[in-house]
Amino acid sequence: MTTPATPAAPAAPTPVFRDVTVYTGGAWHSHQDVLVEDGVVTAITATPHPGDGNGHLIPGFVNTHTHLQQSLMRGIAECTPLLEWLLALGEESVAITPRRAYLAAVSACLEALRSGTTTVVEHMWPHPSSEVHGAVIQALADTGIRAVLGRGVADRPDATRKWGFEPRLMQPLDEVLSHVDHLRTQVADTPISMALAVPNPRSVTETGMAALREFAQRHELPVSIHLLETPTDDRMCLEHAGVGAVEYLDGNGFLWDRVLAVHCVELDDLGQQILAERGVAVSHNPLSNMRLGSGIAPVPAMIERGIRVGLGVDGAASNDTQDMLESFRIAAYLQRALHRRADLLGFGAMLDIACGGANSALGLPAVSGGVTVGAPADLTLFRFDRDYATLPVRDPGSSVLTTGSPRIVDTVMVDGQVVVADGHSTLIDEAEFTKELLALES
Repeated sequence: MTTPATPAAPAAPTPVFRDVTVYTGGAWHSHQDVLVEDGVVTAITATPHPGDGNGHLIPGFVNTHTHLQQSLMRGIAECTPLLEWLLALGEESVAITPRRAYLAAVSACLEALRSGTTTVVEHMWPHPSSEVHGAVIQALADTGIRAVLGRGVADRPDATRKWGFEPRLMQPLDEVLSHVDHLRTQVADTPISMALAVPNPRSVTETGMAALREFAQRHELPVSIHLLETPTDDRMCLEHAGVGAVEYLDGNGFLWDRVLAVHCVELDDLGQQILAERGVAVSHNPLSNMRLGSGIAPVPAMIERGIRVGLGVDGAASNDTQDMLESFRIAAYLQRALHRRADLLGFGAMLDIACGGANSALGLPAVSGGVTVGAPADLTLFRFDRDYATLPVRDPGSSVLTTGSPRIVDTVMVDGQVVVADGHSTLIDEAEFTKELLALES
């Protein structure tokens, strides 16, 4: 009689990141192995054979606000105020083609990934072309980045952009919402999710707000809206509606916990109170606000009130890069200078803002304290030895915050897939893509 063979024990999962220093639980832990299965971090354990270490691992950054198409619009209307700048961008946006939209989006996504960003929140301006939207979705898929894609929507036409939006880029609301439904189906079961993107409070009517809120809540979609980037929102809402911008939105039921208010530079005490009570999140875009002379958002005050604050880069026509590490540093330094306090917004606080500050409003998993077991495997590995500017490393977090640049980004993983290795895209032929960009007419 033959004795049945004893089944072999299943092989232990192979660590995806071996012998790395991981920021987890609010602290750095050296000589760790990180396991990833089915796009999720499944374990963080001490490596059995520690060596010299293979880099420093953090969650990927979530860029809570950008305009991808602006990567082909760098330098437009430099040294001009916001409204004049917007008019110049409007002309470029009217003329955008699907091919240029694709190239712009790929370029912006590659730059974002190579600065450690794993998720972008794209705020598209309203545009009637389904082909342009399809080109952006293709670019997101081709680069492998996670995205919350805000489809632009407005229903008050005004060529001056003071009380409304560029009429050549608008469609009837029912057509726009039907298109959003189509896009939701198109991106299902991918790392791309849909949102609504409202240019500002001035561009949407009372009727439009009611329709958009009903649609967004029925489909559990986030809504991104530029708010109080400058005093123009308040001035125009007071002139035409008799109340300030926040009160205009709130009085029409257009503030709730899936709304992401972008900029909020001019947000006063009452406005902060209302946003906090309604659960609205804020996207802070320090470099864009500096470049356009808009001012400085009251970030510490908003956080103290319990407002969820995320970090944004904004489009390349107003930043002028997609470098999240640059925004990461400047966001901290700007508040320190304003408040004359060197102890504001250290690495841990900034990492929570940059990786998960506004995630709940966006429908993304919460991220706090660093890499977490059970969280999506959206991860960035730094190698400080890639850049002399970060050496020697007295404290890893301080090095990332004060001297970090895309040069130290070695590996980026999105949804368990390595999309950047040795600082370069694994999915896009960067040399050929660069040739395409160089061949474009300005």
